[in-house]
Amino acid sequence: MTGLNEILLGGLPPGQMYLLEGDPGTGKSTIAMQFILAGIARGEKALYITLSEPRSELEASARSHGWDAALLPIAEFVPEEASLAPDQQYTVFHPSEVELASTIQKLTNIIDRERPDRLVIDSLSELRLLADNVMRYRRQLLALRQFFVGRNTTVLLLDDRTSDGNDLQLQSIAHGVFRLDKIQRSYGVTRRQIEIVKLRGSAYREGFHDYTIKQGGVMIYPRLIAAEHDKPFPKDPVPSGVAELDAMFGGGLRRGSSTLIIGPSGVGKSTIALQYAIAAARRENCAIVYAFDEVRRTSIERAEALGMDVHRELERGMLSIQQVDPAELSPGEFIAQIRRDVEERDTRVIVIDSLNGFLNAMPGERDLILHLHELLAFLNQQGVLTILVLTQHGLVGSTHADLDVSYLADAVVLLRYFETEGEIRQVISVLKQRTGHHERALRELRFTSKGIHISKQLSNFRGILSGLPNLAKDHE
Repeated sequence: MTGLNEILLGGLPPGQMYLLEGDPGTGKSTIAMQFILAGIARGEKALYITLSEPRSELEASARSHGWDAALLPIAEFVPEEASLAPDQQYTVFHPSEVELASTIQKLTNIIDRERPDRLVIDSLSELRLLADNVMRYRRQLLALRQFFVGRNTTVLLLDDRTSDGNDLQLQSIAHGVFRLDKIQRSYGVTRRQIEIVKLRGSAYREGFHDYTIKQGGVMIYPRLIAAEHDKPFPKDPVPSGVAELDAMFGGGLRRGSSTLIIGPSGVGKSTIALQYAIAAARRENCAIVYAFDEVRRTSIERAEALGMDVHRELERGMLSIQQVDPAELSPGEFIAQIRRDVEERDTRVIVIDSLNGFLNAMPGERDLILHLHELLAFLNQQGVLTILVLTQHGLVGSTHADLDVSYLADAVVLLRYFETEGEIRQVISVLKQRTGHHERALRELRFTSKGIHISKQLSNFRGILSGLPNLAKDHE
């Protein structure tokens, strides 16, 4: 599992006992089967011992992921007390006096016979039920751990936390502990996260990492650490293809920078962002637009109506417009997708349209800011021009946004509506640019079938940004 290996900074130290715990439905068995199949692919001997799920269900699960179930070496254990046969029900001895010792003995016998390099025991909840008290259960686990000393077997124990949800005694026995969690959302898919609780004697990436369960197994998306991905790049300008727009930035936006385009709905934010993406594609630089707020077809039709030859760049593969559904999105999965696009496709311009949709994919504003900070730092260090679109509430007059991310961006472009001579018009202004000179003028912005047009400075008005401008005194 590539994602897990990255979190572990290479992989699991061999010959140790590890605990994988999580509520039912978190993917423990799937990860365990991937662990077994990865060992078999490396020529190692492996064994999957199941005390809970029948072999037939495990094999069906493997086939659902496209794996060859015949490759899985499964040993199925069903405690005798679980049988409904009358002659297998104990009447004199307590089941724990017979079943736990008997089951442990069967486990050690088959392990002695098979001598696997990798072993999965699924699950410990069955052994816990066979013990009449915690002390007996703990002693048996300690004996089991001692049994593996010197055998060079990497053991993965699964636990569904059905007892008290947090078995600290069990965690203390294991060499490493991995916890799987599900975060329920009011709408959309469940968010899943993995955390390494402990790993004795080895470094690892702390914190929570998103993962998803798809056909093909569990996909883990390591938390992005921007400081690990720095590389040199030329800091040349990135032209938009609209000379007046580039002039407002003193020659154009810079590679390795982020720009926030902010304004009310329908004012032209997405169009300007798309203009930069298309211009990059024409220069043979790969560009990607992640569209949260509108379907891909609408984005293409709007671009075509403005005279932008978007179809040509899409067909050439230099431009990509990907529709993103926030309800089906894992934040870690989205960031991992951006990272792959940058590292594997050498993407030079990325547009996130919009941050409002990105916010809906997050559990809260705090997480959004942290994710966005690391993402922008990573993209800046890779020499990518990042354009963020943020929609404000309100059309004219007072407007506000759900969150303030302007301090994260290197440049901020403000678009507003204003009323004059019985018309609603648009205005554009550059409020901030960290690198280089930029204009402070307010210019009228128009969209026609021939593209984007930016007029000269609106010097005869005051109060434009309020939405209700007045003629300056010297023009009255």
